[in-house]
Amino acid sequence: MEKLQQQPKIDLALTTAVTSPNGDHLFAEGIILRKMSKFVLGSAEDGIIPLPVFYNPETGKILIDSIPVEIREDYKDISFTLEK
Repeated sequence: MEKLQQQPKIDLALTTAVTSPNGDHLFAEGIILRKMSKFVLGSAEDGIIPLPVFYNPETGKILIDSIPVEIREDYKDISFTLEK
């Protein structure tokens, strides 16, 4: 029988709210698409890789923390960072 992996208990009282620069609390989930070479994939055609991200639906800007670090530079003009 396969053993189920237990998720750690998270105390939400220890978290902080995430807001956009203009104070919005509501985000939408979107997908950015990345193209990968057929040579890297080892296939006959190039492939498309979907990556889920969060964005502000009012501005369309992507929350930079939801983009993988390796490709954040590609989206610097259409993203925003969290206020520290």
